Parts: sequence; structure tokens; C-alpha cells
Amino acid sequence: MLVVMSKTASQQSIDTVIKAIKDAGLIPHCIPGTIRTAIGVTGNTGAIDTEQFSTLPDVIQVIRVTAPYKLVSREIKPENTLVTVCGVVFGNKQIQIIAGPCAVESREQMNILSQKLQDAGVKMLRGGVFKPRTSPYSFQGLAEKGLEILAEVREKTGIPFVTEAVDTETLPLIEQYADMLQIGARNMQNYSLLRAVGKSKKPILLKRGISATLEEFFMAAEYIMAEGNYNIVLCERGIRTFTQHNRFTLDIGIIPTVKQLSHLPIIVDPSHSAGIRDKVIALSLGAVSAGADGLIVEVHPYPEKALSDGAQSLYPQQLEQLMKKLAIIAPALDRCM
Repeated sequence: MLVVMSKTASQQSIDTVIKAIKDAGLIPHCIPGTIRTAIGVTGNTGAIDTEQFSTLPDVIQVIRVTAPYKLVSREIKPENTLVTVCGVVFGNKQIQIIAGPCAVESREQMNILSQKLQDAGVKMLRGGVFKPRTSPYSFQGLAEKGLEILAEVREKTGIPFVTEAVDTETLPLIEQYADMLQIGARNMQNYSLLRAVGKSKKPILLKRGISATLEEFFMAAEYIMAEGNYNIVLCERGIRTFTQHNRFTLDIGIIPTVKQLSHLPIIVDPSHSAGIRDKVIALSLGAVSAGADGLIVEVHPYPEKALSDGAQSLYPQQLEQLMKKLAIIAPALDRCM
């Protein structure tokens, strides 16, 4: 349910509605907007008597939200949500590029790469430090040492970073270092982890599971928002289908659909979709043309020596090519870099 307040509603009136919602045993979610202040209501197990809220001061409308995903729905917030990570804004006209290696391997690797990323115009860094690998014998990441390296790079370059949280046990450690927390495809329906990051103050990058429907994707975001964290960037990274020519199938069609049904920004991971670097640029251009708010791309200074996902990692010069092509098409899309 959504309680819509008058454009001129006072803070006292808003507080009165919030108290009434809590007194009814429900959970209020205040969602300020440019054209109205709305208060989402969750926690009900059945129908809610709307009259108890509709007569309160400065309430102009009480709306029943029909979608199963309440807080994620554009019904509850018509305008786009802007998610800001240390000055990097997702959800406006700027195309944001997150780039970096699949895994942080060494201080030398990150020092070489960070300068190249900065020169290319990348505004945000990615790098895994806890790696949930298919094989237990594969490289599992540098853990806290990797976080320390990422923090050193941020200090040197001013570029914020996102890294994956793989479980509730290591989440507090990652929160101490990272500017944004990533929930990977394998953990999209790890509900205890979703609830935990929902209590975090850090923005969340939520990747779609490899077999998840759009509704399941939205409901995973709903778990996070229901705990009070509304700063979520969705990420399409490819789904498992019958195809054999790519690692996964990039669902380009989900981008305009998300834009229609939800107020949350969405970016695309072309690296995991392709599985091979020579297809990453083409998929990136297609994703941005379809309306993606940005890209998260794997880049490595020496992909042939990478300890994970080397085949899909761009060389730094390929990233430069991608950035130049995006700069050419952005104006035609009424976007900017």
C-alpha cells in the first residue's frame, strides 16, 4: 500500500502518518520524491483498512500496490531513483562505467591497472576479494589483503570501488572497506544475505541470478528494500539458455522492461554474458542503446595470466576503444559520459 502526501505536507504530518502505520503493526517506508512524498507500507498479511490513513492530515490518496514487489515498483515511486556512490550517480543521463579485474591478485596488478582505468575515464573500480568459484581448488581471492589493496588504490586515485559480499560472516569486514556492496548471481536468492545488506548503509549492486525471472529479480531487491536500504542498482549479467556461442544469453529486453516497471537503475555486465573478450564491446553498445544506466566490465593488464575469468577480460586498450565508441553514440541517445 502507498500513502501519498500533499506536496506541501509538513514534517509533522508525515511523522503522524508514520506513527499511525507503526501503531497498526505495519512497517513504513518514507520515499521522498521531486513531485510528492509517499510512504510505502509493508508488513501486512492481509487486506489493510485504508480509511485509518486516508483521513490523516495532508494525506491526498491511499493506493493499493498491485505488484508483488511493492517498494521496487514504479507504482510506489513514479520518478527514477538516483543511487550515488561517492559522487558517481546511477540513474541519470550519464553512462557510468565500472571496470576492473574479476579478482584482485596483487598490489602490482592493481597499481598498473588503476592508472590505465583512470586514463580511460572510468569513474568506479571493481575487484573481487572473496571469490565463490565453481571449483574449490580455484583461486578463492585475497580476502582482507585484497580489500586493503583496493583501499590503497582508492586513496591514490580517488576512484571508489565495489566488491562482492559472498556471505553474512565476511560482510562486516567488507563494509569497513567497500564503497558499494555487490550481491552476485549465485547469491541473488540468499535471503539471509539480502536481509543483512538491507540493514547496511552502503549502496548495493544486485546481480540477476542465471535462471531468475524478472519477478524473482525484483523480489530479491524487495528483500533489501524491506530492511530499509533503498540504494540499489540492478545488474543484468546474462541468463542460462540453450545457446552455445556465448557463456550466457544477455537479456537485452529486460532493460526497457525494468525501466517501465521499476524506478531502480539497471546496469549490464557484458563480460559474464559473453565469456570471451571479443564480444564484450558489441554487447556493451547494445546494452547502452537499450537504455542501460551503465556497464560493469572486466579488465586485466595481462588477461592471459589472470587467475580467474581471463578469457572474458578486456585488455586496457580494448577498454579505451569501448569508451571512445560510447562517447560517440551517447549524444544520439541523449546521454553523456
